[in-house]
Amino acid sequence: MVSRADRSRFAEWLWTVDHYLLACFVMLMVGGVVLSFAASPPVAERIGVETFFFVKRQALFLIPALGVMLAGSLMPPRMVRRAALIVFVVSLVLLVATLFIGMEAKGARRWIYFAGFSLQPSEFLKPAFVVLIAFLLSESGRRREVPGVLFAFVLFAICAALLIAQPDFGQTMLLGLVWAGLFFLNGISWLIVVALGLIGVIGLFAAYALLPHVTTRVDRFLDPGSGDTYQIDTAIDSFLAGGWFGRGPGEGTVKRILPDSHTDFIFAVVGEEFGVIACLLLVSVFAFIVIRGLRHASRDQDAFSRLATAGLVVLFGLQATINLAVNLHLMPSKGMTLPFISYGGSSLLSSAMTAGAILALTRRRPQTSRGEVVTVSRLSPSSLM
Repeated sequence: MVSRADRSRFAEWLWTVDHYLLACFVMLMVGGVVLSFAASPPVAERIGVETFFFVKRQALFLIPALGVMLAGSLMPPRMVRRAALIVFVVSLVLLVATLFIGMEAKGARRWIYFAGFSLQPSEFLKPAFVVLIAFLLSESGRRREVPGVLFAFVLFAICAALLIAQPDFGQTMLLGLVWAGLFFLNGISWLIVVALGLIGVIGLFAAYALLPHVTTRVDRFLDPGSGDTYQIDTAIDSFLAGGWFGRGPGEGTVKRILPDSHTDFIFAVVGEEFGVIACLLLVSVFAFIVIRGLRHASRDQDAFSRLATAGLVVLFGLQATINLAVNLHLMPSKGMTLPFISYGGSSLLSSAMTAGAILALTRRRPQTSRGEVVTVSRLSPSSLM
């Protein structure tokens, strides 16, 4: 036990971090490894590697992911901004490099091989991008001479161009939605909101008209008879086979013919083996993180922390929502992972970065009123009861 009189850095972190958010993030991280036991062995057998190949790699990445999340949660807001800037610059360089030396898969260049592992730079770009946009918007509101809004537009244009060049329209859409959401939360006029919405609609139609893989996916979603819908049909069969309580751990059969059961469609495996109730519980954890994070953001007096927290939880929640909607055939396939649950080292580490930043920004801090620091410490025993 750590005494409340202890003023060490660890003690301060322990008594100021949001324990409920921390518990939910750890639960999802451990749950990802556990669910990998159910979802990944059939895939490993199909491609001719060791049965628990993906399980071991997911467990291997779990340790550094925990370290990244805990290290990030220790940072003050200023350090979160600085770390985001470093990660953003490195991710941009790697995104450019991906276009030339990246590994091509399914017609896209999104990964770079490094030390025997594949790295997806766009995963690390997302949380860093959100933090930087939140900083630019908060600074433009605090100091009118800072062209934060202009820089925010420029950064999004650069990121969108690099992602579309891969191509990765799903990540581009995700970044665009969070970017627009931050502008909305920052209090822009409704005229600009409508303008951004029109730009988004035009972008969607342009992607449908100009990008063949987007056209194919949308057509298959609207008219299943227009193309191959094997994977999504199999995912729906998984939910139907599982029913309310599932077939039991390891008893699933439909998952054996589901191509991406360990990544994009792991939620379907949860439905088959653990049932609808388990799926609802998993969704509830994601919903709790988003709602609690937004609650923290609404109470924060600091503009940067408020925008960054809201942006990060919206990013986390939107990515989860897109993955779940694809599994349930509520939207076209996007190739989006389920944070902490889907297999993938880049996805796991990126989610850990997002979680660490959320925990850091939602830690209890002395609030200011009219420019003066409140004298009552948030670490006093009475405030922690």
